[in-house]
Parts: sequence; structure tokens; C-alpha cells
Amino acid sequence: MAARSFASEKEHGERRRLWQFARARGVTRRRFLQLLTAGGTAAVLASCTGLQLPTVAAPAADETAADAPLHYKDAALFLDHGDGNLEARLENMQGVITPVQSFFVRNNSASLDMDPANWRLSVGGDAVANPLELSYEDILNLPSRTFISYLECAGNHRAMFDLVKGQAASGTPWKTGAVSNGAWTGAALRDVLVRAGITEGAVSVLLIGLDAGSPEKGFRRVMPVGKAMDPDTLLAYALNGETLPRDHGFPVRALAPGWVGAASIKWLGRIVVSSEPLWTRNNTTSYTLIGDAYPPEGEALGRPVTTQTIKSALALPWPAALAVGAQHIHGYAQSPHGPIAKVEWSVDSGATWHRATLVEPVVEPAIGRLLDAGNGGEFRYSWTRFDFGWDAQPGEYTVMTRATDAAGSTQPDEIPFNEKGYLFNQPVPHPIRVA
Repeated sequence: MAARSFASEKEHGERRRLWQFARARGVTRRRFLQLLTAGGTAAVLASCTGLQLPTVAAPAADETAADAPLHYKDAALFLDHGDGNLEARLENMQGVITPVQSFFVRNNSASLDMDPANWRLSVGGDAVANPLELSYEDILNLPSRTFISYLECAGNHRAMFDLVKGQAASGTPWKTGAVSNGAWTGAALRDVLVRAGITEGAVSVLLIGLDAGSPEKGFRRVMPVGKAMDPDTLLAYALNGETLPRDHGFPVRALAPGWVGAASIKWLGRIVVSSEPLWTRNNTTSYTLIGDAYPPEGEALGRPVTTQTIKSALALPWPAALAVGAQHIHGYAQSPHGPIAKVEWSVDSGATWHRATLVEPVVEPAIGRLLDAGNGGEFRYSWTRFDFGWDAQPGEYTVMTRATDAAGSTQPDEIPFNEKGYLFNQPVPHPIRVA
């Protein structure tokens, strides 16, 4: 019998490993062959991990963003800011995981509806030796991992610059709900960069989305090579054990834990690796701290926004109305620098503070089975639920919370104003009427 070619030998080995993976998860040989015939590796992996393969068709070639829905979610579940931007209602959250249908949406254009069979991710630039193009199935075939991470818009709490400091900033007037917490599954971006032959001279990695709603024809964000090569920076294709929804970047998006949401490019289509610092609209004039306290850096008008800040918020409507008597109140705190160590609360505008109870992260079994085990690393980037009891008496109150993380970072009493309203993280004075 003739010897197999190198390509066929490699294909045979990959199929054998795929069968071993599927068999270990209870898939019969007959079912394995049916899945393989019907949808290839992607179908097998989807069946093994509980993901639902999409059946959506690609948009027509002449379909414009204006003709497409801004988003596919029920806007009634959110605070709708228009232009496809839906703020989560924290008062509807109970557990540590935000349900997909309640996950906030931040769009720069209409949500895309893409056919994964036609999707490609190209990787190039002067700092890779082997430019390449990957399919959806190629991404699914890479080693995967799952962990919990919050995702937060850089402008979360933006409205507080006006409400608290009397200085209105430009941009979507988010209050406290431009953040959600989910279990993300994907491949490490660094695995793709290594396959493309990233060189020692690489400095910047530019991620470009396929949406065309930004002035640069595809929303884009630059990150330093160190962040791109971090094993926790993902090419994500699943959220909470489900195929990534259209509103959240299907078929593949970036996930940059601890960084502002703008770095987690949705509908990712292109990666450019450069030996020089790269500058675009989104790290010069937008997603940049512009103000007297922020001297310009490089070609930016101020300091480009990268890492998030420690924050906390009550899971109550704004403003809130409560009945007289014993109240059990909860909220969420998150930090990019490590787990939350302490949350304090005050009902007298910060004159006195009391310790809240931190709730151990508990996830439903379906999510728990997906997580990567090991020293709590699966919760490293998760937000933390806190709660406290309050004997509420009639009157008008300003309730505040203040978080401290394991690295010792605490929410500051004051932060300087910036024109775009990014990274507000003073303790939020939450108005509550008790009657």
C-alpha cells in the first residue's frame, strides 16, 4: 500500500485525536461519523461542548448597516441608549454569571449577521514571518480554555461626571450597567500569533473588526505585544456555554480581560502585527483620557485608555425606592488587578462606613463543567457579589459603596475630569427613597 502523504498523515492524526476527544465525552462512533459528515470538526466540537452551531445565513452583499438591526436583543430588558447601545439592569442580576440575554451591548454600528463558513481571520504585518488566514474551524481546532471574566465599557459610570461632579462628558450616558460577567471560551491569541511567526521585533498588535460603522471602516484597537501574547487574551467563540451571540461578535471576537471593552474587538477579521507603535483614532482622539490631568502620550491627545479601574455598584434601579423595614441589598464589584478583598457601604454619603459580606462565587453546574480548574484561576477576572442588611427608615438617602481589591487598590474619593468620561470610579452616590 502506498504511503500516506504528509498532509493526509496529519489529517488522519487530527481526526484520531478528535475521535478520542469525542469518545471521552460520551459520543458514539456512529454519532461521531454523522457529525463529521454533516459539519466537520466544528460540528463535533459543538456537540461535545454543548454549543449550538449557528444556522444563520450571511447578509446579502448589498445589505448596508442601515438596513440591518442595530441589535438582536429585546431592548425592553435594558436601558436603551439608542444606536444599538443597551445598558444592563443590575437590579435584575442575582448570580455571578450574567445571562446572555441580559448581557449589555455596546455597538459602534449595527450588529453583524455572519456565515461562519465564509468567515476568515487574516494575520499579517511586518512583524510576522508567516502571514496566514484561518477559518472558523481552524480556530475551533486550536487548544481552548474557559474562564469567567467581566467585560466593561470604558465609559461605564460616565453619567456620574455630570450627576456627581456637575461636568458633563461626551458619549453614551451610561450609569452603572455598561458591564456584565460571563464564562468565555476561546483560543489564546498568542497561539495564532506564534503560528504566524511573530518576531522578536514585534511592538504593536492591531485588531480590526468587520463592522463598517466607524470612520476607519472596521472598529480597531491597538494593544502592546505583551497584552496580545498574554495567555488570557482570547479569540472567543462562546459565551456561557453557547455559541457567541451576534450582538457579541459572532463568529469570533477578542477578549482582553482587565482592559476596557473597546479592546475586545467584535466580529474580528484582521490582525496586523507591527514592529512600530501603531496609532489609530481609538488610541489618539477616542478611548483616550483628555484633560488637564492627562499629558499627551505619543500621537494621542491625552493618555490612551487601556486597563480598567476598580468599581462597585448597587443592584438597584436609579433612583431606587424601598419599603420601610429590613432590606437585604446586594451589588457587584470588580477590579482588573485581582479579586475583591473588601466592600464597604455607607448610608450617610460616606461619613461612616460598614463592611458588606462578600459572596463566594457560585455558578450553575452547566457553567462549572466548562471552567478551567486550577487554584481559582477561572474566577481571576470575575466580578464579586456583595450584600448587606439595612434597617431602612423613612427618608431620603444617598447610599454609597467602596471596594478594595487583593492588591490593595481602593476606589478613590475623587478622580479628575476627562472630556470623554472614561474610567469614573469614585464611590457612586446612589439615591434611595424609603417610604
